[in-house]
Amino acid sequence: MQTLERPATNGRVSSVVLESPRRRPRWWIIGAALLLVAAIVVSVIVVRAQAGAVEYVTVPVQSGSLAQTVTASGTLNPQNTISVGTQVSGTISEIDADFNAHVKKGQVLAKIDPTTFQAALDSARASLAQSEAQAQASNATASGGPSSVAVAQAQAQAQADAVRAAQATAAASNTAIATAQANVTKAQSALALAQQTVARDRQLLAQGYIAQSQVDTDQSSEVAAQTALEAAQTAVTQAQAQSKASVAQVAQATSQQAASSAQTGVSSASAASESAVHDANVAAIGMQQAQVTTAQANLDHTIITSPVDGTVISRVVSIGQTVAASLQTPTLFTIAQNLEKMELDLSVGEPDIGRVAPGDAVSFTVLAYPNRVFTANVAQVRQNPTTVSNVVTYTVVVYVDNKDGALRPGMTANATVQVAHVDGATIVPLAAFTYAPPAGSFSRNRRNRGQGGSSGSQYGARNANANSSARPA
Repeated sequence: MQTLERPATNGRVSSVVLESPRRRPRWWIIGAALLLVAAIVVSVIVVRAQAGAVEYVTVPVQSGSLAQTVTASGTLNPQNTISVGTQVSGTISEIDADFNAHVKKGQVLAKIDPTTFQAALDSARASLAQSEAQAQASNATASGGPSSVAVAQAQAQAQADAVRAAQATAAASNTAIATAQANVTKAQSALALAQQTVARDRQLLAQGYIAQSQVDTDQSSEVAAQTALEAAQTAVTQAQAQSKASVAQVAQATSQQAASSAQTGVSSASAASESAVHDANVAAIGMQQAQVTTAQANLDHTIITSPVDGTVISRVVSIGQTVAASLQTPTLFTIAQNLEKMELDLSVGEPDIGRVAPGDAVSFTVLAYPNRVFTANVAQVRQNPTTVSNVVTYTVVVYVDNKDGALRPGMTANATVQVAHVDGATIVPLAAFTYAPPAGSFSRNRRNRGQGGSSGSQYGARNANANSSARPA
């Protein structure tokens, strides 16, 4: 309260008392807070009411087809492949067919250096000529024909031919030794490089930088390099043995030539039994003819030809490489006889193999064409098992048409084999067999076989009409 004084008109001072204003409470703030609390309460009630409501989705029960399938993976291969090898050892001198080449039966694929084989043939022919000349001389002497001097001259000429043939064989053997030794050096270098590559791959594999498949490939290259080195070493040994034999043959032929030359000066020849000489000459001629036939066959084998019409899908030799056929026939080319018919070899596990049978429909895809589905049928279920890490699988063979050439050997296929099929089955959506338990966890309703099981098997297909078409969503 305040008192103010002011002068009056009569000269007196008058005072006025003023009252201070009273503070009123702010009711509007309290009202707004109450409204906010009420709105929150109403919102919570509405949300809980909506969450507790059950919504139903009604769909019609339909009729359709159901299939039971088995999934498997496998590799595509040609139905018929032929491995082309060589029957003689030597150095590859010519390659006439490369990868993907279409070849005809009898077409030349490769050639082996024929030098040593040609020399062996010439030597065998010279020996045959010598035996025939000796037989003619013996017959002439026995029948009172030309003089013994003429006979000796003919024998000397035959021996001279034999010496020249033996010398040619020796020269060819020396050339073969040099070539084989060079191939050994080359094979040793290739093996050392392959061993270094495998050692490096093992370190990278341990660090996770490369895949196991890369290590396996390089290990295969190492084994191939080791085999090539052994073949080259075998070729050196054979060439050295051939050289020693040629040197001995030259010495023998030279000695026989000297004896024949000395016999030229002899005026008379000793009489011998005609039948014994004749039989010996016939036997010698027969042996020499057999040697000529063998040498000719070996020379012919230096030309490697295709046994069938087809496509070259593999070539494992190069010019200058030495091949050895002493122990087993080495494979030089692999030919697919017909790539328009492919074979898919599927690996099916032991639990599923009992349901797969010939004639079952198969659909599969390959990585090269992920959006294209290929179809075929099971042709064969093989009895021979394959066990890897205690897992047993069986091979299911599927023949596939490949007229457009899209499928290639070695492709990996992911296949589905239809082992059972039902037409006109009653179909109910899978959502009808699920529910949310009170605890809030999600589970799938288990039903006995024949009551619309969730697996979609043929049993559920036959009896699914016992289920209601209206289920909670």
